[in-house]
Amino acid sequence: MLVSALGGVGLHLLVERYERSVAQERLLDEQARQRHTATHGPLNYLLVGSDLREADPGSGQRADTIVVAHIPAGLRQAYLISIPRDLQVRIPGHGTDKINAAFQYGRAPLLSATLTQLTGVNFDGAAIIDFAGFRRVVDLLGGVTMCVDTRTRSIHTGHTFDLGCQQMSGPVALDYARQRYDLPAGDFDRQRHHQQLLKAIMVKATDQGLATDPIKLDQLIRAVGASLTVDTNGVPLQDLIFAMRGLRGNDLVGLQIPAHSETVGGTSYALLDEPSAGLFTALSRAEVAGWATANPKWINKL
Repeated sequence: MLVSALGGVGLHLLVERYERSVAQERLLDEQARQRHTATHGPLNYLLVGSDLREADPGSGQRADTIVVAHIPAGLRQAYLISIPRDLQVRIPGHGTDKINAAFQYGRAPLLSATLTQLTGVNFDGAAIIDFAGFRRVVDLLGGVTMCVDTRTRSIHTGHTFDLGCQQMSGPVALDYARQRYDLPAGDFDRQRHHQQLLKAIMVKATDQGLATDPIKLDQLIRAVGASLTVDTNGVPLQDLIFAMRGLRGNDLVGLQIPAHSETVGGTSYALLDEPSAGLFTALSRAEVAGWATANPKWINKL
């Protein structure tokens, strides 16, 4: 009973620190927001990785990574559905454009409205983290293991990533996850590497007992700091932590949206293929597990 009481106090203190150090905004458009609040699932979250740079904040930010995280009822698995940033979509009030343009035009609210219009899905919450946040998380964990399946040279740093599984620091892991030009499937491989990085972070966090170690969790919250902005849709943080406590890195499944690259009017886009309609229907009906089983072609190897 004493341990439980102390744990409760520790969680309360962490929640207070979280509320002070992490920005909380209404990131979701009201038409894209789930009307009810719940933690029992199924749940859908919009996750955005922005390219805001600490050294040049005045240059603005783009949605470098867009992921819909679907968590079925029971909260024992999570499907990461990567949205190609060059996906051709209709953006409310702005016509047809690449989906990451929605973030430039109207930040997360317009991006969420665009995705809801595309998929028919409303979101239970959203989060935005920038490059600095990813680097800090990985470095706090002591690096992560990433497996390179295609020899790649970074267009940003010139570093060559050789084949094989290797330990990567925050800057190196982020650099690798951002590459696409030397890869067989281009941006689709880049999306898979984003999912691989998220899984690697969760695996390392689990191995270190982060979820049950208040000191390490406190260090992580302070390290991420202003790099993270969240919208919990009114659900208290402690409820989310408790509900998600069973999720582990190996519970993540990466999915690619059925799409292909094509040049239209001199501009390179990702265009949806026919099976994408089935995925969006499955997502809106919380039947993603069944769709993935029936469509193994679109499951990413993480």
